Amino acid sequence: MTGEAALTSPFCLVTTTCETEASARSLATILLTAHLAACVQIMPVRSLYSWQGELRDEAEALLLIKAKSADWPALEAAIRAAHSYEVPEILAFEIAAGHAPYLAWIAESTAPRG
Repeated sequence: MTGEAALTSPFCLVTTTCETEASARSLATILLTAHLAACVQIMPVRSLYSWQGELRDEAEALLLIKAKSADWPALEAAIRAAHSYEVPEILAFEIAAGHAPYLAWIAESTAPRG
């Protein structure tokens, strides 16, 4: 985490939102191609929030990104570089436990290539 404590669990779930499904698909493709994510789920959501003193109500696409915690710095940087928002949501949640074969698949899918 930029300037913050490191993640201690081997795996994490990272969330971000995009303004359209197309931009979410583009970001997911970038992360998957770079092997920074094993899986990205995209869901339509409605976000109500305060931005620059104004109450907003927007349709967005929520991305749930499964990754290795060791990749967090590169994953965060890749999201920031590709994101259209001035201040994107980028949150990492440590995975305390999970189905062992699924966690092994995350590790395999995000292993460096070649």
